[in-house]
Amino acid sequence: MQRTAIAGMVFSFLLLQGCDQSSGSQTSAAPEHNAQDKARLEQFIQQIKLELVYVQGGEFLMGDFGEEYGPEKLPYDGKKDSKPLHKVELSSYSLGKFKTSNWQYQFYLSWNHLKGRVIKGSRNMANWQEMAQTANTPAHVDWNEADQYCRWLGKITGLPFSLPTEAQWEYAARNRGQYVVAPTDDGTIRIDGRKGINIATSFDRQLYARQSGTNQDILSPMPGDSRPPNPLGIYDMAGNGWEWMKDWYDPDYYSHSPVKDPQGPEKPVFKDSDGYFTKVLRSQDFSGPRRGLTMVRYNADPESRYYPPVDKTVRCAVNSNQPIK
Repeated sequence: MQRTAIAGMVFSFLLLQGCDQSSGSQTSAAPEHNAQDKARLEQFIQQIKLELVYVQGGEFLMGDFGEEYGPEKLPYDGKKDSKPLHKVELSSYSLGKFKTSNWQYQFYLSWNHLKGRVIKGSRNMANWQEMAQTANTPAHVDWNEADQYCRWLGKITGLPFSLPTEAQWEYAARNRGQYVVAPTDDGTIRIDGRKGINIATSFDRQLYARQSGTNQDILSPMPGDSRPPNPLGIYDMAGNGWEWMKDWYDPDYYSHSPVKDPQGPEKPVFKDSDGYFTKVLRSQDFSGPRRGLTMVRYNADPESRYYPPVDKTVRCAVNSNQPIK
């Protein structure tokens, strides 16, 4: 069964149940599930497995490779935290083909009887609800929600699911560590007039908002498969929402990170301007020229205390050396 068909069926069921996308940190009651529910869960599990891309491990040079291997011999990233270029050796793993969609996250909330995030202000709440009403656009979550969701996938599948490390993300974005600048089908950003060819432009987002009946305009999320995948078959790595990584953020981590399967600092290291320790983000909120490059690092408060995570998404990994069947 195709992803869109399953999404529509499950999403309609969730809307009938009155489940509110937003967050999910509190349970309202102990979940009780009948045979029909369990059948839906099994279908959900099979879809999750089908959407995993196996990434064979190997060695690569992680970080801003522009000065050494770019044709212009200039850095691609003006920030220092993507340097120095350093050797990394990764074990094989699998990565989600798509960012987690609204319908998938809604299913998780509904199955676990989780309450939704409360957004203050009527306008903010209306915008938040609109972002959640399109089934195949990415769910928006803070780091804790992202981590809990990936862990839940591990619980229901019996597989070692987790958030990806930033090394795993970059390796996959660069087509197993090649010197790829943009995580698109051909490593470039291609735009024809106002329309994006292999990324979505503000024109594309505005058009999709109109078609889907929301007021999101140029801020509208896009369906995960609206543009071609990268050569590994992984979609949406150049934008459409920053992706939470497992790692704590350290601007100097590359200077002392281990070669084998780096996991980021063992403890929180770097505080933002509000005084909160931060986690690593990869990808980009919105795609465009020189945005969402494969080597650029971002960071944010994992609890999104000051700002709702309207541009933060999640893609889960499976830490297994074997392909998932």
